Amino acid sequence: MIIRVVEHSRTKAPAPPGKVTMRKMSDIIRKQEPVILPPQASVKQACELMRDHRIGAILVAKEDRRLLGIFTGRDAVCRVLAEGRTAADTTLAEVMTPRPHTMPPGKTAIEALRLMLGCGCRHLPVVENGTIVGVVSRWDFQGHEQVRLDEETGIWERI
Repeated sequence: MIIRVVEHSRTKAPAPPGKVTMRKMSDIIRKQEPVILPPQASVKQACELMRDHRIGAILVAKEDRRLLGIFTGRDAVCRVLAEGRTAADTTLAEVMTPRPHTMPPGKTAIEALRLMLGCGCRHLPVVENGTIVGVVSRWDFQGHEQVRLDEETGIWERI
């Protein structure tokens, strides 16, 4: 039996030939149903959903999908585990990141990447008129979008 090992590379693919158009947030989150929990949900519930859905963040919102905060794997480590809290007894309201940076669906991928770089976040809720419509992760972006951000930041580093 031959076992083939395939390595996944995080190297950025070159931009496709011709004119490169930037996708809008609405293109990236199309058909997406973000995972949302109320603020009174436990960290344990959130972590179980993150595991089951293979995601790194849970959006915290009111019943009307109005964004209150975001809970990430980083929050679980830094605000729950490192502080000695119990996941089953800690609510998201206690440890979420309140009022996270957001992006409207009409903005481009590069604008989202710039914001994520600037605020040091890996997940960005997409919100329209105060209502959650999706969430993007740093890994949702294509190679040429990442390359463009790298080119921009490289320019600023040289100045």
